[in-house]
This record gives sequence, C-alpha cells and structure tokens, in this order.
Amino acid sequence: MNMIQAINSAMDVMMARDADVVVMGEDVGYFGGVFRATAGLQAKYGKTRVFDTPITECGIIGVAVGMGAYGLRPVPEIQFADYIYPALDQLVSEAARLRYRSAADFIAPITVRSPFGGGIFGGQTHSQSPEGIFTHVSGIKTVIPSTPYDAKGLLIAAIEDNDPTLFFEPKRIYNGPFDGHYDRPAKNWSNHPAGEVPEGYYKIELGKAAIVREGEALTILCYGTMVHVVASTIEALGVDAEIVDLRTLVPLDIEAIEASVRKTGRCMIVHEATRTGGFGAELSALVTERCFYHLEAPVERVTGFDTPYPHSLEWAYFPGPVRIGEALKKILKD
Repeated sequence: MNMIQAINSAMDVMMARDADVVVMGEDVGYFGGVFRATAGLQAKYGKTRVFDTPITECGIIGVAVGMGAYGLRPVPEIQFADYIYPALDQLVSEAARLRYRSAADFIAPITVRSPFGGGIFGGQTHSQSPEGIFTHVSGIKTVIPSTPYDAKGLLIAAIEDNDPTLFFEPKRIYNGPFDGHYDRPAKNWSNHPAGEVPEGYYKIELGKAAIVREGEALTILCYGTMVHVVASTIEALGVDAEIVDLRTLVPLDIEAIEASVRKTGRCMIVHEATRTGGFGAELSALVTERCFYHLEAPVERVTGFDTPYPHSLEWAYFPGPVRIGEALKKILKD
C-alpha cells in the first residue's frame, strides 16, 4: 500500500469495528477527498457516517467536538494543514480542554486528519507545517507518520484514543519515500518494506519512537518526510548516524531520545517547519537538560526558515541534502 491507501484502510477497519466512528470534511464523501484518502468509504458506510461539510474549518471541528461529547468518534479532515487556523479556537479552547473542564464527564475523542508539509510546489498556502503550534497546547496529541505501515497503525490508535489527536500526514510521501532530490525520478512504496501493510486491524502505540537506523556517530531526531531525506543523505555521505523517527510529538518518547543521545554524544534535529518556536526548539531544550554531560558538541538544528513558505525558492527553504550535509560536517567537526 501507499500511504493514502493505508490511511483509507485504517478508517475502513475502524468504521467496520465501531459504528460510532464517522468521517467528515470537505469533499470526503462522494469525491473521496482531494487526495482520495476517503475514497469508497461513503459508498460502503452511507452518507450518515461519511459526509461532506461546508467550507468552514471552525464549523467542522466545532461539530466534531459536539459529536465526541455525545459519544461518537469523529474523524474530521482538514483538507490542507494550512487551513486549520480558523479551527484553532475550537481545537484549543474546546477539544483540548473538555476532559479537564468537565472533570472527565465529557471527552473529545476526535482525530483530525490533515495533509501537511511542502515539497509539492504548493506555495505558502499549501505547504505549511503547523505542528509546533499544537504541541504547545495541553490536552492535544500530535502524530506524524513517515511510512504507510506506521500511518495505518498510528491512525487506528489515534481513533481509539479518548483524547483529541491531530494526525498530520506528510503529503510529499503519500505515494513514495522522498530522498530530497526533487530532480530525480519519483519512488513509490511498492519496493519499500514499510509499504507492506496488513489488510486487517493492528495498531502502533502512541508515544513510541522508532529507531530507523542504529549508529554511533550522532543521533538525528526527525519525523515525517524528513526521516527519508535524512536516511538518504547519511547513506550518501557515509555517516554512521542513528536515526530516531519520533512518530508522535505528543506524547514524546523522551526515553528513546535520551538513550540514543547518551550513546552517541551528539544530536541533530531536522524538521521542515519554521525554525523559531518550532518543535525542534523543544527537542533541543530537552536534550540539553537531560543529556548535557553526555554531549560532545552543541545540538544542531536544520529547519525551515522564518519566512512564509516560498514557491519559487522551495528547495532553498526545504531542509534537503545540502543543508543537512553542511550541518553534519559542523556537528561532527566540533
């Protein structure tokens, strides 16, 4: 399966297992979603369980919060993560606070799916990575898969979870892993081990990172598309790096991070989101607090820039092999 098919399969499995699971969003019904992630679900489960909504993100999430309080498990789609901002108040003030505010009388077991990230020439309104905004909010879980296998298992776990979860899908790797070289032929998931996705039910526990590659020279913390860009870059440069795919930012597998950094003595963080206030800043602080006496060099960050996502300069903004390679030389030199 590719990642789109894996996500579709996760929703199909959960809708078959639990009649309270409903799918909603702009064009998710008959049309099957802009990326076809919900294709066929309305025909299979009907218009009361898979339905289109008006173009109103605050309304989509507001209705989902009410559904969750009523006892349903809605899976709303925000068509692009760039469009999630009108729903910010509903997510932060309502969904994230409902359990606490009601002393657990009510919960908001909603899973908000949304494609995010760049690498598709989408410009500033179809390329943003807003995950750092939501990791700051107590009460929301944030999940970002990097493979079809993880996408299905993590999405099933998120739908079953009783807390609101943001499930950001790296659209650049929907159809295949990406090595950061936009001028090379595209790859697909058919020849990748993580493209082998079981048809039935399985889940991956939230809050557990994956060691994609073991190494001794340094630890690289990343997630989503960057997992593949990093893996390709270190292979090309012959660097013995340990790659930690975080998979979930909240809850964070700090134990896995700490163990890896204590082993290698160096840490680099790679994400596509804006640098200032990005999740990499939190990771850097945690590594410094917990592993300071094990570090042999300052923590290095490779991120997007503090600008809107540029269309014409996309590959200068995107943390690709050149920028990652320069950071590797710097941290290994220290």
